[in-house]
Amino acid sequence: MAFFKVFGSLVKDSLRVTTHGSRHYHIWMAFLTFIMLVGMYCYSIQIEHGLSVTGMTDRVSWGLYISNFTFLVGVAAAAVMLVLPTYVLKDVDFKQAVLIGEGLAVAALLMCLAFVVADMGGPAVLWHMIPGIGVFNFPNSMLTWDVIALNGYLFINITIPLYILVMHYQGKTPNPKIYIPGVFISVFWAVGIHLVTAFLYQGLQARPFWNNALLGPRFLASAFAAGPALIILVLAIIRNFTKFVIEDKTIKKIGMVVAVAAQINLIMLASELFKEFYAPTHHSESAYYLFFGLEGKTALLPWIWTAIPLNILATVLLTFHKLRNNLNILYFSCLILFIAIWIEKGFGLIVPGFIPGPWGKIAEYTPTGIEIGVTLGIWAMGAFIFTILAKTSIKIESGELRFRGKK
Repeated sequence: MAFFKVFGSLVKDSLRVTTHGSRHYHIWMAFLTFIMLVGMYCYSIQIEHGLSVTGMTDRVSWGLYISNFTFLVGVAAAAVMLVLPTYVLKDVDFKQAVLIGEGLAVAALLMCLAFVVADMGGPAVLWHMIPGIGVFNFPNSMLTWDVIALNGYLFINITIPLYILVMHYQGKTPNPKIYIPGVFISVFWAVGIHLVTAFLYQGLQARPFWNNALLGPRFLASAFAAGPALIILVLAIIRNFTKFVIEDKTIKKIGMVVAVAAQINLIMLASELFKEFYAPTHHSESAYYLFFGLEGKTALLPWIWTAIPLNILATVLLTFHKLRNNLNILYFSCLILFIAIWIEKGFGLIVPGFIPGPWGKIAEYTPTGIEIGVTLGIWAMGAFIFTILAKTSIKIESGELRFRGKK
């Protein structure tokens, strides 16, 4: 009963904190609310008319929704790069950012689930994914493993930070015997969610573009580059607009993680390009379509030829110690790296897997305004949730928000 009393007080205080703020804060939240409402309107059209209002077809059945889902799984998994050094290696420099990273993971996972719901056409079909009720097909289906992995990781990233925040809210020290086992589980689970997502694509033998043994490790490398890059950008915003103190050395240490992951990601990209183009076969047609076009079809060329130079430039800037330690250059590098990996791991991975089709048919995919509206709405929802989580966490961690018993 005592826990529920404290938790209830925390919820009330959180509502009070998140409904008050500066003019910039209210403008930001109003903007996100507007984008969410636009997304909801677009989604209502999709529910009414079905997936025919999207650019997806029977030829290209995964598009903008699954592209964002795949990318955000990596963003969610990247929280482990802060959890491991903070709770296991006792690196105090990461302690300032770990709860921010876990809040970002929760928001990313909720966005992942929202994109899956959008891609399925509507929430009415979700019962198919419920164990014991729907057609779960466990353990043979990789999709069911993905459902378990995502929901399990979401549960871990909610319960561990919640326990720590509730203890700090009471002015107490969290018991390591309670949360450290969960931390170890989360470290392995974070790797698992991205490997399972990669296996989901690798297991589709009819799609040779995905049938690549390097896909799983490259998923992890890109995740540990893009995720911490986003965390750095978020920390920079928090430093500028709140009183929460985040030291330069914390951001620079995360920048080193991004640099190493970006280098590994670029090496793996070069390895994949060598495999596709040094001794090409008919299985290389998807890669040719992505990078050079096929039969005059070139819809993805502007995307991939934007992503590759941005990826290379960001990696080069992050590699040199003096450049990386300049925070302005670090922020710029993280921004373009995030955009590059979003393109490369989204459109650059999902859409070419369907082109050409099994019979050689080339049917290009272009997202519609409805898809873009729903996508922006889901991203706004994630930003809205993260803002609430971060604002509450910052108030608790800074000591401004404390449990006062009876009120």
